[in-house]
Amino acid sequence: MKKIAFEYGHGLMEANLPDNTDVFIPGETVPDPPYLEDPVAPTREAILNPIGMPPIAELVKKGSKVTIIFPDRVKGGFQDNAHRKVSIPIVLEECLKAGVEKKDIKLICSNGLHRKNTKEEIKAILGDKVFNDFWWTNQITNHDSEDWDNLVDLGRDEYGSHVIMNKDVFESDLAVQIGHTLGNPYGGYSGGYKHCATGITHWKCIGAHHVPHVMHRDDFTPVNNHSLMRKKFDAIGQHMEKCMGRKFFTIDGVLDTYARQIAVFAGYAKEMQAKSWEIADQRTYIPWAEKKYDVMVFGMPQFFHYGNGHGTNPILMLQAISANIIRHRRIMNDNCVVICASMCNGYFHDEEFPSYREVYELFQKDYHNTLPDVEKFGEYLSHNQTYIDKYRYSYGYHPYHAFSMISCGHIAEMHCSAVYIVGAQEPGYARGMGMKTRATFEEALKDAEKYVGKNANILALPKTFKTAGVHLMMKD
Repeated sequence: MKKIAFEYGHGLMEANLPDNTDVFIPGETVPDPPYLEDPVAPTREAILNPIGMPPIAELVKKGSKVTIIFPDRVKGGFQDNAHRKVSIPIVLEECLKAGVEKKDIKLICSNGLHRKNTKEEIKAILGDKVFNDFWWTNQITNHDSEDWDNLVDLGRDEYGSHVIMNKDVFESDLAVQIGHTLGNPYGGYSGGYKHCATGITHWKCIGAHHVPHVMHRDDFTPVNNHSLMRKKFDAIGQHMEKCMGRKFFTIDGVLDTYARQIAVFAGYAKEMQAKSWEIADQRTYIPWAEKKYDVMVFGMPQFFHYGNGHGTNPILMLQAISANIIRHRRIMNDNCVVICASMCNGYFHDEEFPSYREVYELFQKDYHNTLPDVEKFGEYLSHNQTYIDKYRYSYGYHPYHAFSMISCGHIAEMHCSAVYIVGAQEPGYARGMGMKTRATFEEALKDAEKYVGKNANILALPKTFKTAGVHLMMKD
């Protein structure tokens, strides 16, 4: 037997799995492409020679208003040479050299419907110098998708998506996007137009793509760069550019497993993002599997990605499980089973995810047989003033965020015979989301024989939520 430790709560849980179990760990099983040990010079080179548009020096002058849009704490790294910390000072330098006055520059955290980042988190993202130069003069802010004094309604794009965006960005003479080309189950990659389509918009705009009729299509799972969701991201971003009368100046770092830059690209997102994908594909879409698997096994820490409670909040638990299915569906058999360790102790983290408990309770009643049945309450809860205030003033996720996660969570039911939660302290929460519960991995694997037989092919994914994910494919 193979003894493998999986993430569980704030620690680990061991499993005894058959000897023929295959193990994949991002960045270890298949090494990442080489990263840039000193990313400053390549980043400067990309910024000074942008793809498909003039350099910053030709886009601004004295009197120009500049916004720099940077992602929140969910991704991108905090190390000294992280992409945000390298690229933003170069952008500032180029703007100031061109005559832009410091007072005319604003930095906006593109948190979208995520909770606003705290002062300490923004300092960790930007570094001491940029933070101290701009925070105390109120030139760093979180995007607020409910602040109608700083939103502009741009009508509908070619797909009918309702495009509402940050007014400071809309009115700026130069809007710079600092993004990351990193494998993402939602449309293939982060960065590019996904950044502006989700980070500086309104829940009605996000409700055009993070919804069942987009996410439950055949072109969504397994993950790829050509789904309707990706097309909607591009259309929203390009509609913004058309209405602004100017292009975003996008600077995307292609990142490895540990948020280190493999390459940096800058310029017009419509031309640039596809070039960044070519490099990112070498790290992200990995032709590795020699057989298809019947069982996928992994563990879930309490704190990851969206925050503390992601691995115990039952809606987010199922979303995370579905994200792994979206990434790895190409190498799983049609009757596959997922076995996942989670404390599942009823900790929703109500302060950080204020609407989630109510949404979970709605799912338990009133003819809600599948998760998409609850979608009809999205608009109602998105107008709940208590939840809106917690998003705006108390570092809580926007109420609509729960509904975007439900759309993802249903994918597990669509593509699995069963999902087992191992080690649940309050197992009713998992069962309330349609998952089965067992005390140990071994018990779950024994019960799964009714779906996959006694000689199942097993894929173990330790560290799957502690590292940047990849999209596994068949070796051929």
